[in-house]
Amino acid sequence: MSKKQAIFFLIDTQGANCVGCYQPGLALRTPNIDRLAAGGVRFERAYSCSPVCGPARSAIFTGLYPHSNGVLANDMAPHLDLPTLGQRLQAAGIAAGYVGKWHLDGSDYFGDGRCPPGWEPETWMDGRNYLDSLPDDVARSLSRRVLGPREVREHGITSEFTHAHRIADKAIDFIRRHQEEDFFLVVSIDEPHHPFIAPEPFVSAFEDFLFPVPNADDPLTDKPRAQREWAAHTEKAFAANWVEKDGKAHFRHPRHFACNSFSDHQVGRVLSEIQEKTPQAFVTYTSDHGDMFGSHRLNGKGPCMYDEIARIPLIVSWPGVVGHGGISLGPVSHIDLVPTFLDFFSIAQPDLLQGRSLLPQIRRPETAVNDRIFIEFNRFELDHDGFGAFAPIRCVFDGRDKFVINLLDTDELYDLERDPSELRNLINDPDYADRRTELHRSLLDWMNRTRDPLRGPHWKRRPWSTMDQGSTWGGPTRPRPFDEAFAPKSLLYDTAEVIDRYEYPKD
Repeated sequence: MSKKQAIFFLIDTQGANCVGCYQPGLALRTPNIDRLAAGGVRFERAYSCSPVCGPARSAIFTGLYPHSNGVLANDMAPHLDLPTLGQRLQAAGIAAGYVGKWHLDGSDYFGDGRCPPGWEPETWMDGRNYLDSLPDDVARSLSRRVLGPREVREHGITSEFTHAHRIADKAIDFIRRHQEEDFFLVVSIDEPHHPFIAPEPFVSAFEDFLFPVPNADDPLTDKPRAQREWAAHTEKAFAANWVEKDGKAHFRHPRHFACNSFSDHQVGRVLSEIQEKTPQAFVTYTSDHGDMFGSHRLNGKGPCMYDEIARIPLIVSWPGVVGHGGISLGPVSHIDLVPTFLDFFSIAQPDLLQGRSLLPQIRRPETAVNDRIFIEFNRFELDHDGFGAFAPIRCVFDGRDKFVINLLDTDELYDLERDPSELRNLINDPDYADRRTELHRSLLDWMNRTRDPLRGPHWKRRPWSTMDQGSTWGGPTRPRPFDEAFAPKSLLYDTAEVIDRYEYPKD
């Protein structure tokens, strides 16, 4: 019987627009990821569940949306009664290893240094473990500085100094130790997240690289106020990075793109080991979210649903099962990853999970398991207020139209087929009224179905909507769906009997 082995690459802050196979016209220098795509399936319309590190990762590893798993912002942990993917696999006898950024223990950016349940402790190395592995305070300080070519030379920064290199080392060791058994390995590389450390030859390779920004002149006049405030907040800090060439706007960020390419190099080191030791492995590559890079006059990430931060790379290689260079256009989401991995290992998917296995779409890229996907935002971070305030957002995308409710602000609707740069907000366009209503209803249905704690009639009460306004009282009861391997079945409050459906009418 053939072994079932899977490796999952999770990169930090890398939109689909920063990977060569998605942007072949740019010299992004990501040859290893590009080769992975050339030998497998590339998903063109893959989206994060939430374009912020912690919430995105919470969906990836619990299989529930952030509003369902409790991670509404960075520095929060999932609910205690929710097992992670590692715990589900470990319970099924699968060796599960995780190395790199976790960001789901509820502590700070670096993590608490402790391996969570479900993962092999020998492989574990989060940001705090990396800092503790450095020889002294000088090295710790260097690891948090943005270093250009001169500083890299002066301080003798090598690949071996970086967290990314050490993550790849740990991943290679795991593969060697478990090559004769079923296993699942997460390779979670923090780079190219700030501080963008990369050694030569990478650090000097992008000094003249310019990233095109076709929507840099968006006036944001018909967009949410929060976006205009965001643009005003970062305008001065990023003014020096703007370059106009051939009458078009470009963004200059040599450190990020150097690190982006360096991250690809570390992925390549692990891929080489896979090719040698486990050549039939199921390999998945994605990132948690992207970066705005000045698109719509915004920088970094925050309360918006634009493709620059919400659309992520998703590539799957499955030798002997999928063909070479497949491209899939059906919309998919991070929420589908846990069901996909469980399906790969022939582990039953509990009703509690909120996504769908992508294996049918991987096998036949021309098909689609979803007709639409959903994205959310709540706040950026629990501990810090420098990245925007509470901004509840819910979004639905069907592969063409993207509908966004900014609960405390102006809503949005974009036709990405006609307007791929998302410049024209169609929320009040009468030609799109029927489409808007259809997407609005599907968004409300999703919030109800996933037991969104922020759901209620206020999401109906939009200035453009003619929908029945509803009441805050008298709605149905929605018990917790079953997860029998990890939790007892839900009981109905009135009778204490096991529920027989997931929605009960209530007067």
